[in-house]
Order: sequence, then structure tokens, then C-alpha cells
Amino acid sequence: MSKIGMTTPLVEMDGDEMTRILWKMIKEELLLPFIDLKTEYYDLGLEHRNETNDQVTVDAANATKKYGVAVKCATITPNGARMDEYKLKEMWKSPNGTIRAMLDGTVFRAPIIVKGIEPCVRNWKKPITLARHAYGDVYKNAEMVIPGPGKVELVYTAQDGSETRELVHEFKGSGIVQGMHNLDASIESFARSCFTYALDTHQDLWFATKDTISKKYDHNFKDIFQEIYQGEFQEKFEKAGLTYFYTLIDDAVARVMKAEGGFIWACKNYDGDVMSDMVSSAFGSLAMMTSVLVSPQGYFEYEAAHGTVQRHYYKHLKGEETSTNSVATIFAWTGALRKRGELDNNQELVDFAGRLEKATLETIEGGQMTKDLALITSIPNPTVLNSRDFILAIRDRLN
Repeated sequence: MSKIGMTTPLVEMDGDEMTRILWKMIKEELLLPFIDLKTEYYDLGLEHRNETNDQVTVDAANATKKYGVAVKCATITPNGARMDEYKLKEMWKSPNGTIRAMLDGTVFRAPIIVKGIEPCVRNWKKPITLARHAYGDVYKNAEMVIPGPGKVELVYTAQDGSETRELVHEFKGSGIVQGMHNLDASIESFARSCFTYALDTHQDLWFATKDTISKKYDHNFKDIFQEIYQGEFQEKFEKAGLTYFYTLIDDAVARVMKAEGGFIWACKNYDGDVMSDMVSSAFGSLAMMTSVLVSPQGYFEYEAAHGTVQRHYYKHLKGEETSTNSVATIFAWTGALRKRGELDNNQELVDFAGRLEKATLETIEGGQMTKDLALITSIPNPTVLNSRDFILAIRDRLN
């Protein structure tokens, strides 16, 4: 069988730990036998990021701007323990945060629905898509440890040298302080991406912040969304029979738990990070969640929504067998291949992405799955496969 050709490369961003192992298996067993795969490769493993002073992450983001479509493996965001473990020069920032900031996009995350894996929330009948703002807030923060009594202020110095000050806190003893920011232009991009994606996928759009407490910061998000909706999208939404509404984040959580799904839930950066994990876990597994970063300029970066599966990696290093779920990583590849095919008018590539997704889901529905899914499936007597054998079972169906 001749392989499916590609005209434009994908940007390929390799990652860390167990997902790096799965990445290699997926390429070798599910992609390279069928596709004449063209990628521009960037190693975003923590060791290489450290060697390049994280320049490789910037290079990968710029390559995404050049080629338009990227696929990314899960990566480590280092903490103090990782500093020691990997002997890092400094505590490098989240590569996802760097890429999001450079592409100024919105992250859309949705659960992968498969028969036999029922949501923990019984009334959820349709996928809930999380739209996560991809710039600023705590991911671009500045922090200080306050050693003792003193005054902390926010100071804005205008270009003419004039100052505006706002007292943060009058410290009587030691403590901590954090400063965050965002940009109107980025919030506007976020809003337009959400409204456009809702129209494209024909889903209602919810947006939630905490403007009753954050009367300037969060309220600015609310106001920008409302202005753009009324000025650019209200008529289109009404014509399509779709709804947009704003509510407080705590009210949104309560509503989501009672809804049946089938809508987009737009959140600020950190809220989206947390809520996407909640939604994916409640739908079955963190390893069953797609994630795509969509920029206003038309750049797309696909990845799994979960982390590097550190615990399984340490078992793997000891030579122990693992049963690690690779579905979200497979769907990151299929999402990127489908988009590449769509942009290049390569229907063979688009069709292949669909076949690989179908083979993956049918493998699970046929009773072959990894341990995490076997623990929650309603399919009787499932066969638990190790990491490699699960991918090989998908390969058999794909053949």
C-alpha cells in the first residue's frame, strides 16, 4: 500500500517522560506505516529546553506561525523538585504558557466520547467544550516574598512620567504578594475566537468570571465580551438559534453540573486550566480530553490536555509494565493531521485522521483498553492492555 503524501510539514514538538515514550510508539506504529510524514521537529523535553535556555520553545512557536499547524507532546513545567532532579539552570516557565502567549490564541478542550465510558455526572449527554483564555493572569505573574512590615503598592507610570498608585496592602508582618496583568487586545482575540468557534461548531457559549469581587480586572473581561457580542456576533447568533450569556464563575459551576452538555464554557486562563481537568475527569479520564490552541491569525496547535504521566514513567524506567492511556495523544496527532489536510486540500490525510480516531474508539468499545478505562467502563469483562499492546491493538484495527 502506498503511503499518504503530505505537502506542508507539521510542527512537531516532542515532550517529556511517559508521554514521550507514547509519542514514539504512536509515530512508529500508527503514523509512519501509513503516511509519508513530514514534520519540522523541536525537542521540548526539559533537558533540551535547559540546554537551549528555553530558546527551543520560542523557535517552535515561531515555526507554528510559519506552517500554521503544530502537534505537541505533554511537557514538564518545573518546580523546585524538578530543578534538583534535572539540574536546571533556572526554573523555566511553562512551555504551554510561552506558546500561548506568542500565538495569542484560545485553548478549546473537549472530552473524547466513547461507548462504555459513562460520565460521572449522569445528566451529561453531550460533550462540554472548555474555552480557556491563553494569555496572562497567574501564568505571566510577578511575585514577591514580603520579609516584614511595609507597604505594597501597584504603580502605573505613564509615558509622560506621571504616576497612578493603588495600595495593595499595608503589611504588619511577613507575607507574600502577587501581581497579574492582561491585555485588552488579547481579551478581544479571546472573545472573537470563542464566538467564532461557537458559530463554527453550532454550540451555545457561556462565559464566566467573578466581576462582583474583581470589579475592574474581571469586569473588564465581561465588558469586552459584551461589546464584541453586541457589535459583531449577536445577529449571527440569533440567526443560528444560538445563545450567549454571562454569569459568575460559581454560578456557572452549579449550572454545568445540572446541564446536559453540548455547549462551550469560556473561562479565564486559570479557571479554564482547573475546570477542563474537572470536566475531563468527570467524563471518564484526563487521558480522554482533546486540546487545541486556536489563534486569531489561523494558527492551530494540538496537544493532549493531560500531563507527562510521571508515575508511569518512573515505573517504565525500572523496567516495570505500564498501562498508560494514549488516546488523547493519538487525537492530538489526528487533529493536527486533519487540519493540515484541510488547509492543504489533502482529503486522503483528512480521511486517515478519521479512520485512526474510529479505530481507537472501536478498540475501546470492543473491550480492549488501558487500566484507567477498565476501572470505570460499563463494558463487561474488559481486556486490560499495557501501553504498547493497546497501541498495537489500534494498529490491528487500522490495518
